Amino acid sequence: MTFVLSGFADEISPKLSEQLATLAEESICHLELRSVWSVNVASLSDRQLARIRRALADAGVRVSAIGSPIGKIGIGAPIGPEQERLRRIAAIAGELGTGIVRVFSFFIPPGDPPERYRQQVIDRMGSLAAIAAARGLVLAHENEKQIYGDSPQRCADLLKSVGSPALRATFDAANFVQCGVRPHTEGYGLLRPYLVYLQVKDALAASGAVVPAGEGDGEVPQTLAALRDSGFTGYVSLEPHLAEAGRFGGFSGPGGFRRAAQALKALLGELSIPWR
Repeated sequence: MTFVLSGFADEISPKLSEQLATLAEESICHLELRSVWSVNVASLSDRQLARIRRALADAGVRVSAIGSPIGKIGIGAPIGPEQERLRRIAAIAGELGTGIVRVFSFFIPPGDPPERYRQQVIDRMGSLAAIAAARGLVLAHENEKQIYGDSPQRCADLLKSVGSPALRATFDAANFVQCGVRPHTEGYGLLRPYLVYLQVKDALAASGAVVPAGEGDGEVPQTLAALRDSGFTGYVSLEPHLAEAGRFGGFSGPGGFRRAAQALKALLGELSIPWR
């Protein structure tokens, strides 16, 4: 049983060469592709994709998942353009050899009860899952602030209601903390049956500030231990957000990324979890 480490390399630098250099320093051989050269993955050209593919091959780095922005739109926005964007991202995933695409479940208007939009979200996520299924992909839904799926209960209900093996879960402890949730205590049991991926960042409950794994209130060691005990062998992907944390991404710089990587590796060592 071995965890496979990955990370959002655009948190290191916009430059692919700097991303790959820092990953090599940390002996991490996968990355989660969100952007390169400040271009979001959904907007990469065929020429840019070819450059990325060559650079990754030369560095011996593979893509664990596409860190897509799919579903980070308002619930009232038209779904057609988002479906087309997913089709483009599916092609990119195929080019880069991954079968996992991170997605979200739409921003809810501030002050509105999320339950008001339940069926609309289920229908929309079902349409996206159908596109993914037709292309042999798995959409990994990430819990996120201000979207429908910001609580463990709504995440689990969404996944169960869509009922597609092409829609599974990724688990972000820091995002749960920032929503007032104790991630492992209140969320892990509900979401483990759907969990195919793990996003790693931690946060302080008092302020919401993002910190390296194990330094906050995200119950990260408990979740890592439970995954170990359940035989999880999937990707564990660093998303440090140590310098900037915004609605559509974050940044850490090389030093911040390395600090986050070393904190995660220390936890894995304490828990006797092998990684590669």
